[in-house]
Amino acid sequence: MDAARWQRLSPQLDVLLELTATARATRLAAIRAEDPALADELIALLALEEDQTSILDTPLIPERAPPDLRDTHIGPYRLLQPLGEGGMGMVWLAERADGLYERKVALKLLRPGVADPGLQERFARERQILGRLAHPNIARLLGAGVSDQHQPYLVLDYVEGETITDYCRRTPLTLEARLGLFNQVCQAVSHAHTNLVVHRDLKPSNILVTADGQVRLLDFGIAKLLGEAVADGARTEVRAFTLHYAAPEQIRGEPVSTRTDVYSLGVVLYELLTGDKPYRLRRQSDAEWERAILSVEPLKPSSAVLRRTDGAPSPEHKRLARQLRGDLDNITLKALAKAPEQRYSSVEALLQDLGHYREGRPVQARPQSLGYRLQKYVHRHRWGIAFGTLFSLGLLAAAGISFWQTRQAVNEARRAQAMQDFVIGLIEDAGRRNDGNTDETRRLLEEGERRGEQELAGLPAAHAELLGVLARLQIAAGDYLHALELLKRQRQLLQHLGSEATADLRYSAAAQHARVLRLLGRTGECVNLLAPLWPVHPLRDRLLSKQVESDYLSQYGRCRRLQGQREDAKALFERAMALRRQTGNDAGIAENLFDLALLQNDLGRAEDAIAGFRGALAWQRQRAGADGPLAVEILRSLGLAYRGLGDSDMALRTYDEAIALAEQSQSRHHPILLSLRRQRLAVEVDLGRYTQADAQMRTLLAQTVAALGPEHREVALGWNSLAIIAMERGQTAQALADVRKAVAIWRREENASLLAAGLFNYGLVLHEAGQDAQALRYLQAARQMRVARFGASHALVGETDRLIGETLAASDPAAAAPWLDRAVKLTRVGYGAQDPRTRYAEVTQARLDARSQPLDGPALQALDRLAQLPGGGSEIPKMRWRAQAFAAEARCRLGQRQAALASLEALQRTLARTQPDGGLIPRQVAQIRQQCQLQGASAGSR
Repeated sequence: MDAARWQRLSPQLDVLLELTATARATRLAAIRAEDPALADELIALLALEEDQTSILDTPLIPERAPPDLRDTHIGPYRLLQPLGEGGMGMVWLAERADGLYERKVALKLLRPGVADPGLQERFARERQILGRLAHPNIARLLGAGVSDQHQPYLVLDYVEGETITDYCRRTPLTLEARLGLFNQVCQAVSHAHTNLVVHRDLKPSNILVTADGQVRLLDFGIAKLLGEAVADGARTEVRAFTLHYAAPEQIRGEPVSTRTDVYSLGVVLYELLTGDKPYRLRRQSDAEWERAILSVEPLKPSSAVLRRTDGAPSPEHKRLARQLRGDLDNITLKALAKAPEQRYSSVEALLQDLGHYREGRPVQARPQSLGYRLQKYVHRHRWGIAFGTLFSLGLLAAAGISFWQTRQAVNEARRAQAMQDFVIGLIEDAGRRNDGNTDETRRLLEEGERRGEQELAGLPAAHAELLGVLARLQIAAGDYLHALELLKRQRQLLQHLGSEATADLRYSAAAQHARVLRLLGRTGECVNLLAPLWPVHPLRDRLLSKQVESDYLSQYGRCRRLQGQREDAKALFERAMALRRQTGNDAGIAENLFDLALLQNDLGRAEDAIAGFRGALAWQRQRAGADGPLAVEILRSLGLAYRGLGDSDMALRTYDEAIALAEQSQSRHHPILLSLRRQRLAVEVDLGRYTQADAQMRTLLAQTVAALGPEHREVALGWNSLAIIAMERGQTAQALADVRKAVAIWRREENASLLAAGLFNYGLVLHEAGQDAQALRYLQAARQMRVARFGASHALVGETDRLIGETLAASDPAAAAPWLDRAVKLTRVGYGAQDPRTRYAEVTQARLDARSQPLDGPALQALDRLAQLPGGGSEIPKMRWRAQAFAAEARCRLGQRQAALASLEALQRTLARTQPDGGLIPRQVAQIRQQCQLQGASAGSR
């Protein structure tokens, strides 16, 4: 047999050897209908396999044939016939036999007499996992129980269908239809990941397609909850999955994640596209499969299709290869990347790329070169471009004549831009002198507006350029609303000019307009303004300077980032930075490094974000010259990141540096300086300095209202800070009034990105006020918004789950437990095990657990351990104090009142020294001590 023939036979034989006798006969019949000779050869090879015997084929202990359980009653069900058999037990077709209603189900029965605790635990885990999943493409758990013979069982939807690969082989589906089926699979897996479930055994035999073309995902027998410890050994886990669909980290026995399922989905996608598995092996053995999965790069799907046939490829195979070449090749290979970090970050990201492919848009699996994006744009608009091209050809000759003149005009425009930047710099410097007194500058700008209206009335292009310069100066002065009015007038002039306006002028105007909208919090308007200009038109690109294009791309990326479109924003930032590297624009590169660090911060990767901020700041200072507004913005974000980690000392030092720098270049009431002072005061609030912060915050709030108007998001942040101060000081009514004002402002469309945080704080204040029912409504709304924006597994969702669990704990501990369990897992994965926000979740969960566990239980031990953790700043000490108080509470409840009261008295002395302004924690400790004393008095009276 030649090599080509064996390559055709080998994959088919591999599949047949894994099937039961009935399924094997069905598969052979399908192959015979397509290729009788191939079927005969496969039957001959199977016969050889069956004839092979060895000493290893005879077990030392004879296996007993499984009992025939037909017509046996398991709970209310009667077993009809076996559907399959695995390592844990058998799956039977069953029907309801108690007469309540008629229904056929799949009943999964653990083998009788199984003593392996690992298998029993896995069976129980499958029940737990299926119970939390509810998706139309996942077979539902209908019930569970234990039979009279003490066999655990699960009752599942009975799915009448065939494996997704068999369905695609039997049915002549288009490529679009196959991708539609795969989309259903991804939706099901995404739902599982949203519920923190990793399947770990995705393969065609676990993916059935019904007669109406609907996918059902089965068998969560070895699925795993994210954050769950693996009890059995690494190799045991490895062998629990199917080798051919295993990810490299499973082979190596390393921890799995959602990216493990992404790899398995990549194998399934490869099979759906090509009909083959990704690897061609020299021999069929487990060792060879492991070697391939770990070290062999799979062939591109388009190339694999052409190699499937003996001899010359058929026209059909050539057509399919053309369809796969490019985007689908790259999408599939990215999903199959050996290193998890090089794969898609989530199933949603894989789905998004497949959606972009189907819509004819650029996919993230390919380098985002301008040529590639242009190609996709042309393909999407091919008919319009075809007609436009015919028209353009007629104008080509005239365009050639004017080309030299146009290039001269471009050079003049660039020189004019340089002069504009120089003049703006001079005027900005003038406004920064005399302790921020900008009256002369304002009068100069007003005079510029008046003279522009009069003297440039007949020169709309020049007038539009002047309005842009004046708007940039107003932005620098912090008067965003006035700048917006100027840019609206500029846009009207440009619309009137039409094609007479240069590309640089139109793109520069749009970028500045978007910048102001973003500064005002109107990110939706910002995206709507810039989206029609992307991608850059090919003819316009020759006339558009790289500086203007990179400015436009940067502003567009910032607006997309604020709307939660992080992958798109990242691509825009990287494209802008590439252009700036070409032109040596070091200040612009520092901007984009800062943009990329902000993306890390959005994902909850505080340490990575801090490294990125410091890298951007170093680039700005070493390459771009003196500090300026960008350095202030970087320092502000750096301070916020340190505050999130609870490092109040570093946060205060960073804010002080930013404020000192801003005071050199801004007026005393500039919005950026006011925001920096508010953020620094927020750190003082974290440290418990409420009296000092309250008076200063009210002064700052009045100045912010004067500078930005009463409806700006910065004003809402001021009200929010005052609400937190009032809550800490026990002024509940004032706290509720202040937080309502903040939320009312954030409900405006332009401020919607901050609404989730506002609703979270509203829920916090309501909880502290004892209005838990209302608090839960606001917290659930905040959670829904955070899930929609960041995904269900984001650490911010975990923080929200913690507060929901804490709110439920007093009235319904059983309902609170899953929320707190999820909070610990999400914050631990998202922020890290040492982060204060993770520690807060652990303390809250341990307090709940300690109420139901014995004195020497793990919850009380956890509280004692947390109470001794080292660390300073604003948050770790608070965590220790809470843990100490809750441990004393548990001991008091369990009878050790003297020790508990002594611990609480010592804690109150510490708080009196470190928290002289009082606050929530001192009040909570006092309440716990009072309750402990009352319990002691009550016990004494009895």
